[in-house]
Amino acid sequence: MKDSSRTKSFQESRRSTRVPLKVLIRVEDNAESLTCEGETVVVNLHGALLTTAQPLKLRSQILIQVHLTGKQAAAEVAYVDSDDPLSCGVALVEPRNIWGVSLPPEDWVASLTDPEH
Repeated sequence: MKDSSRTKSFQESRRSTRVPLKVLIRVEDNAESLTCEGETVVVNLHGALLTTAQPLKLRSQILIQVHLTGKQAAAEVAYVDSDDPLSCGVALVEPRNIWGVSLPPEDWVASLTDPEH
């Protein structure tokens, strides 16, 4: 059974609308000398839920490359599913639409035009 307080806390920490999207990615973790393929499950302006070919370590600093867009971004592994270590949540260092969402939600556009970002 899932810990509802942890799930609630994770949901409250989201800063932009989630969009279900499957795109192929490559993940690099230079500290672990790891490069693996993966796929997004859900994305937002601040990160994504991923599945990867190899498990990633919590708090790892990684580089995500999106095959579809050719874009890349630095990120941190913020969550690793204890039941499925190939499923993890990542937080982008800087909010960006690297995923190729052509019609982003309103809060993505507002965040990107905000001078603080």
